[in-house]
Amino acid sequence: MSQQFSLLNFFGRPFSPLYSAVMKIREKLYHNGVKKRHRLAVPVISVGNLTMGGTGKTPVVSLLASTLLEAGFKPAIISRGYGGAAGNKVNIVSDGTEVLLEAEAAGDEPCFLGHSLPGINVLTGIVRILPCRYAIEQMDSDVLILDDGFQHLSVQRDLDLVLFSAATLAGNSRVFPGGDLREPISALERCSAFLITGVTEELLARATQFKELLQKRFPHKEVFFASYQPVAVQSLDNGTTHSIDSLPSPLFAFCGIGQPQLFQKTLTDQGIDLSGFLPLRDHQAFTPSLLKKITNQAESSGALGIITTEKDLVKIKKGNFNLPCFSLQMEVVPDAEFTVFINARIKEFNA
Repeated sequence: MSQQFSLLNFFGRPFSPLYSAVMKIREKLYHNGVKKRHRLAVPVISVGNLTMGGTGKTPVVSLLASTLLEAGFKPAIISRGYGGAAGNKVNIVSDGTEVLLEAEAAGDEPCFLGHSLPGINVLTGIVRILPCRYAIEQMDSDVLILDDGFQHLSVQRDLDLVLFSAATLAGNSRVFPGGDLREPISALERCSAFLITGVTEELLARATQFKELLQKRFPHKEVFFASYQPVAVQSLDNGTTHSIDSLPSPLFAFCGIGQPQLFQKTLTDQGIDLSGFLPLRDHQAFTPSLLKKITNQAESSGALGIITTEKDLVKIKKGNFNLPCFSLQMEVVPDAEFTVFINARIKEFNA
């Protein structure tokens, strides 16, 4: 955790009970029908989290969308489009055949999903019921995936997945602004199942302990594990895919994701020699001055190339760097029980 957030948590601790109470009241207003919840004509899956920061939602959304497409559905991904400049009530990032909005307008994660998931509609909108309805009525989508949807209570869902990162779990277990939680722990009663992501041999023991705690507190909910597997690298210059061992060495790395240290560790675990590493804030915009800073640091470090995440690469254009630039392609690998669970729920959608 950064020093900035540590200070915020320290000074914000007295306000945590107040924020927690507000979130509980909000939840009750939806539950009691005071605030409207919309039931849609197609199944809705939510992928979200209780904690601030990254839990690996985007790869899980991608996996679910691909699984649904293979099962014969026409899925649409609905996102708020955080960081994107597009201000329409409904913004079509991808119509399944063409990416219509790039990262500056769409936001980095919707843009990445649009580029990496041909055949799948990707839409954004602040009032998410509007792109949900558009996807169903105008694009014939027959299942929706809400990206970062756990706190978006106005759309009812048929499957509600909550993710925790194995590296951070529930943080300090306090509610914002005194901690890492968006809502109190009791909010987890409304989810369908838990997925602990980024599980490695190193983190397996603490992930298992956390799983046992969740099972004790929520005995009727399933808890699954997932890991992330690097599979290849993509070149910014021509979009071609290469094996990891074909990369030049050393490389300068940077990223703007929720847990940048995990990206750095993934690179070193793959045997990639790093001449330097620059962590950036999540959803970082790449201004000319920042691009120049990255270039200068990479060149001064003696790097023969630059590497970043897939999510960051979609915000960078050819020619931004003097050195060749690559992104590390990752795939989520859930345990077999999660795959069985998802396939069973998909069959229910067909029933």
